[in-house]
Amino acid sequence: MTLFAPAPRRRSRSRTVGWAFVIGAVVLGLLASVLPSPYLIEVPGPVYNTIGTQEQGTGKDAERVKLIQVSGHETYPTGGALDMLTVGIQGDATNRPSWTSVVRAVFSPSQAVIPVEAVYPSGTTTEQVNERDSADMRASQQSAVAAALIQQGNDLPTQLEVGTVQEGSAADGVIEEGDVVTAFDGTPLTVNADASSLRALVAEHGTAKPATVTVERDGATKQIEVTPRSEQGTALLGVGVTERYDFPFKVSIRLQDVGGPSAGMMFALGIIDEITPGKLNGGKHVAGTGTITAQGEVGPIGGIRQKLHGAADAGATVFLAPAENCDEVVGHVPDGLDVYSVTTLDQAVTDLQTIADGESTAGLARCDS
Repeated sequence: MTLFAPAPRRRSRSRTVGWAFVIGAVVLGLLASVLPSPYLIEVPGPVYNTIGTQEQGTGKDAERVKLIQVSGHETYPTGGALDMLTVGIQGDATNRPSWTSVVRAVFSPSQAVIPVEAVYPSGTTTEQVNERDSADMRASQQSAVAAALIQQGNDLPTQLEVGTVQEGSAADGVIEEGDVVTAFDGTPLTVNADASSLRALVAEHGTAKPATVTVERDGATKQIEVTPRSEQGTALLGVGVTERYDFPFKVSIRLQDVGGPSAGMMFALGIIDEITPGKLNGGKHVAGTGTITAQGEVGPIGGIRQKLHGAADAGATVFLAPAENCDEVVGHVPDGLDVYSVTTLDQAVTDLQTIADGESTAGLARCDS
């Protein structure tokens, strides 16, 4: 009888090993569901119609408010939508998504996994990032108003005030914070100018010889000689300027709880639609994204794939994407969304007018492979 005794022991060891694997898998699954990862997850965020309204306030004080409000200029009926898009972030500087959430996001076409440092650089807090995003939003709104009015043929008195001077730069020690730059090498910067206008003049001048920078300081005009220096192959002064415009009428953008600069182009289009006859979008549901300068240059943004899905989910059929984001767009366009590539506000307006008029869109730029 003892000849058959070893068999039950082998089955017992097999069961033990099997249960060990099951228990180990359960433990690993539980750990993965609660242990924080070093990543954040980008997801499609709320969508706002720039020619529509947003509910603001709480309780009895809640009301629907037009996002773009114009006074001192005639406004016209709008229709359809000109959606600006946002990206939601799961997690923050101290609270990270679990590994289970990260793995799930990797296989989702509408989500993206990014390192925490991409949003919260080392040493920064959630509050500091939120403050920066709010400042970027305020600046983008002012640039959007300027871009829209300039695109419509308005001349805007401009002040380019120096907000920062980079230590060790060409401007260090000669240009001061608070200076108002009025000209660069004889080219005036007092009408329809912005930071990109100054950068373009400096880049064109190069680093071979001094340039004359005209500034207003303490009520006096000063001519300052500065030789731009090359940084990463581009001639720079090393100053950061803030644009201040004297608008001919008042445009207010009432948007709450959204930060960042990426809605600039859509705000500009919304303003143009409000102050010009007809429906710029032909009454269609249009969405888009992109930063904007006062000169109407459309720049790249982050989270383009999440915004594509947000637009499609909101019912948009037309999407305006910054040309510099096209490499991220190709192969990731949701069904039912027609994407056009834009580099300037003028081009975006022309594209929308073409679509609104029912004309052929074959000649419009797209994000091609």
